[in-house]
Amino acid sequence: MKLPALFFALACPLVARDIHVGKDAPTIHHAIKMAVAGDTIHLEPKVYRDYAGFYGKKGEPGKPITLDGHGATLEGSDPIDPAKWREVSPGLFANDDLMPGLSDAVIGRWFFLFDGRMQHMGRTSKGKQAPLKKPEELQAGEWTFVKDPSREKPPSKAIYGTFYLKVAAGQSLAEAKVFAPMRSAGVQMSGDNAHLVIKNLTATHPYNDGFNIHGDCRDVVFENIRAIECGDDGISAHETAEYRVDGFISIGNSTGICDTVAAKTSYNRVFIANCIGNDLFFLDDGRYKLTNAVIFSKAQNPFTVTGREDKHCELEIDNVLFRRLVEPRTGLIAQTAEIRAKRFTMENFSFDTRGEFQSEGTADLPKILESFGEAMMQELEQRGYSMPK
Repeated sequence: MKLPALFFALACPLVARDIHVGKDAPTIHHAIKMAVAGDTIHLEPKVYRDYAGFYGKKGEPGKPITLDGHGATLEGSDPIDPAKWREVSPGLFANDDLMPGLSDAVIGRWFFLFDGRMQHMGRTSKGKQAPLKKPEELQAGEWTFVKDPSREKPPSKAIYGTFYLKVAAGQSLAEAKVFAPMRSAGVQMSGDNAHLVIKNLTATHPYNDGFNIHGDCRDVVFENIRAIECGDDGISAHETAEYRVDGFISIGNSTGICDTVAAKTSYNRVFIANCIGNDLFFLDDGRYKLTNAVIFSKAQNPFTVTGREDKHCELEIDNVLFRRLVEPRTGLIAQTAEIRAKRFTMENFSFDTRGEFQSEGTADLPKILESFGEAMMQELEQRGYSMPK
């Protein structure tokens, strides 16, 4: 007797698949769309000018959907096309339509890369915002943006205008090697996501966050991830996101970690350095945890924990070294916030404590470095960071 196909589907569960981007799926987007519970998406250890978006994606308990980068980099910037820029005076170039969907928030995060060097023009998200220069004031290796209100289309809040770049006298745009951040994130989530693993992946040069997590997520794990030179946060949780991070390097971002609303997050094995606006920023009604971490602080606002609008923000700390490398600054524990810390060391740094701050013991640095493991330590050394003794 011939049995119906449904019988075989029920009797023989689907075998988890390995989906290789470039072989089994043309893009990361296609691979994520086709993946189901138990599947693993594999990237190659190379640079992808692409991002990984998870929108209402769910595995199953014990059968997550996994994105394994294998050391891949998600690059948020693209080289500019010199043919789309006009020279308005010697060395000064303009573009009226670099990208759609601009907003004041995006311009506040914006940067260009000149021959690999990030140029913020003294502006950073959640930090100082120097006034934009006039085009004629620009020096080589600088940029500005001039709004054009006549192109706005209310009620849309999108803004329009012209970007200007200045390169060295006699240098062409192609020779200047200018890149613009054309993607908003490396990894992005929104909607309801569950039972996901994202690992062995670097996000760099988006105009917003390296890892931008919105919506509601459950049983989401990040392992061995890096956010390097992102326009806003290295990683940021919003709404009711719940996730766990094990192994995170955050270097050169506006903010190292910024979690908000009612998120519940935990971070273990963390290294943060060279942030511009904030090193650590925890807000609102969230419940957060940070363990086995080293923070080399240079940010304008080193460490803030606050519950806005009478919400109560809680942060738990265990075995963390926070070392201020430049002028002393004071962090804030707002009246609506609480930090419970053990094995916590602050160097060249203190808190303005208006809320609750419980702390006992000092950081056990050998234990932190042991938790980092050999691979993470080697990577930090290659990036030029010597661990404290």
